[in-house]
This record gives sequence, C-alpha cells and structure tokens, in this order.
Amino acid sequence: MPLYRLEDFEPDYKEIFGGEDVKVLDLYTESGDRIGAVDDALVDQDGRFRYLVINTRLDAVDKKILLPIGLSRINYDQKRVYVDGLSKEQVARLPEYRDNLVVDPDYEENVRSTYRSPNSQFTYDRETYNYQEPDLYDLNERDHQTFKLYEERLIANKNRVKAGEVTVGKRIETETAQVSVPIQKERVVIERVTPTVEDAVVDARESHFQEGEVARIEVYEETPEIRKETFVREEVRVRKVVDSDTVEAEETIRREELDIDTSGNLNVNETAPGRDNLI
Repeated sequence: MPLYRLEDFEPDYKEIFGGEDVKVLDLYTESGDRIGAVDDALVDQDGRFRYLVINTRLDAVDKKILLPIGLSRINYDQKRVYVDGLSKEQVARLPEYRDNLVVDPDYEENVRSTYRSPNSQFTYDRETYNYQEPDLYDLNERDHQTFKLYEERLIANKNRVKAGEVTVGKRIETETAQVSVPIQKERVVIERVTPTVEDAVVDARESHFQEGEVARIEVYEETPEIRKETFVREEVRVRKVVDSDTVEAEETIRREELDIDTSGNLNVNETAPGRDNLI
C-alpha cells in the first residue's frame, strides 16, 4: 500500500485540523525528555495516518525516523507529541528516513520490528499485511476517542423501463386508375364523282371495258397497350432519439449533530469536520 506525505495528500490539511499543524510539534517521552520534533506525517491511500516523521538528534547527529502513529499521543495545547518507550537504542537501530525515500514493505517492516516488543507473537506476511497491529497503528483510546455522526443523503438512481412500443409496417391498398391514350384508326372513303359532258366523252379507241377489275387499300388502326410498372413512391426511415429531462424529487432526511457538555475547568478544542482519517 503506497504512503504519501501529508501535504502531498491533502494540501489544505491545516484547515481540516482547525488551523493546527502537526508538523510544528515537539516529540517528548512520557518522562518529559525531548527526543526531537515532528517533521512530517505519512498517510496511506485512504488518508489514514500511519507514521510521524521525527527529526531526532543522537550523539550530535541529525537523523529522521518513522514513528508509528499508534505510539504517539498528540497534545495541541502544549504543542507536543508524547511517545511511550522510545529509547536511544531504538533510534539508533531504526532505518533512516529521507524525503525522497520510497517507503516499501521491507523498509516498513524494518521500522516495525524495531518497535515491537521482544515478546510479540506477531508473524509478518508481506502479501497479507494490512496494518492490523493495535500497538503500532491504533490511536490511543484515552486521548483520541472517536465516534461517528451519521446523516442521511438522497441517492438518485435511474432505471430503464419500457414505456411503449412503435410498430412500423406496410399494407397494400388498391384503387382504380385511369389513363388516356390517343389512338388513330384508318377508314376508307369512297367518293363517286359524275364527270361533266366534256370529260365524259371517251375515244372509242381508248375505251377498255374489263370485268373483275378491283382496287385494294389496306386499312390500319392503333390499339392501346396498357401495362403496369412499379416505382418508389417514398422512403420511410425509422430511428430513435433520446430526449433529456430533469425530474425533481423531495424527501425528508435526518442528520446527527454533536452536543458537547462539559463540567469543570477544561480546555476542549473542536476541529472542523474533514476526512474521517485525520487526527
């Protein structure tokens, strides 16, 4: 699981702490000995605190180390962080932390093994480790008591349901159509003309009386030829379009608020709500 520096993970962490800055606190033992100062904090990908980066000074040599968050007790009023049982020998054995260091599982286990009790029965498994070590990562129940305030929220979802169905088909309708076709017919016209007296006289030598002489004339007429052809009258295109609309919904929701009752002369600091992992 990757770890992130506090400011890289949440640039506005000071506002979430109500103006408090964990990176300006001094580190003390329970007996009141100053060990060093908090230089930074490391959080996991979900924003939960895992380590405080402590700038220590041992034998005139500065050294940064990691302190699991469960070993600390933060007091913003005193500007101090208290730690149980951190000895000079542990500081000397702890691997040095650098700002450009990539904290991998092996490095973390070197840190954890230094803090574990010699009587610890814990067995480390790199593949399944998930920070379930109360002595190292759980916040002190006395100094960091927490409970959750719940609220209801409206969650809007959408269901796709069938609103109807459109069927588009074809049917055949019949009608009687009329068309006009002009046609021509030939007919024979026989005219008899009586010649004048002058034209009627024929020279006997030119007279030809013949029996059975006929004249043949062929007569034609047009007949209509009617047939049917199929044409595309129109084209129908069927498609769907999506229309958007907004539906307003209203419901009564509940929210729990915090009531604080104090007795005696106490200093109580209340910070603004933020991530559920912040101190």
